[in-house]
Amino acid sequence: MLSNCAGKTLAAVRGSLRAIATSSVQRSDNLFVHRDTPEDNPGIPFEFNAENKKRVDAILSIYPEGHKRGAMIPLLDLAQRQYGWLPISAMHKVAEILGLPNMRVYEVATFYTMFMRKPTGKYHIQVCTTTPCWLRGSDEILDTCKKQLGIGVGETTKDKKFTISEVECLGACVNAPMVSVNDDYYEDLTAKDMQEILNDLKADKISPPGPRNGRFASEPKGKPTSLCEEPKGPGFGLQAGL
Repeated sequence: MLSNCAGKTLAAVRGSLRAIATSSVQRSDNLFVHRDTPEDNPGIPFEFNAENKKRVDAILSIYPEGHKRGAMIPLLDLAQRQYGWLPISAMHKVAEILGLPNMRVYEVATFYTMFMRKPTGKYHIQVCTTTPCWLRGSDEILDTCKKQLGIGVGETTKDKKFTISEVECLGACVNAPMVSVNDDYYEDLTAKDMQEILNDLKADKISPPGPRNGRFASEPKGKPTSLCEEPKGPGFGLQAGL
């Protein structure tokens, strides 16, 4: 009798609880475990070119002796910019330069999503779908990218020109929705804006980055709604006795 009552009570409580999460779990398109492939294996040599070797020396000169490992992220970024993405042989080269075990570099390269450890297109389209951008229509922006390029999230076009990634906040919430193309931010977007940007990139023409709705930066759209009057003079608002 007691067990039946307890079972009914538990069932009632469970039935009254609202589900916390209703969206499906999505797997990241980033690779966390290395698998040798024809285009990414330790047998493929990597060397910094002459120009970047000078940059390597300049980066290392910033860090005092005993702390050269602090240059790891800048060196990995430099390798990725030279190669287009970050193969394992480039990680090994950075480990060699810093005098570190390869594992120390793997730990960093697999932690930060800024490091692309599989072949990436010439134009990396990163679409932010975090809450502010989503509320402002990022789903439409992402759908436009998929339809225009004929690929899905985490995929690269056959001509190796475009890769689409769905990313978390890129820090331009006030200009939502926005996307990042390589190092450039495109903000205050509509589906039409995104289509124009992609058409320009297909022709290897770089669209002017920044807001697309007429704003210069992150100022309010239209006239200011606060701090519109001349500032009051000294002592304004103080008690008469002070």
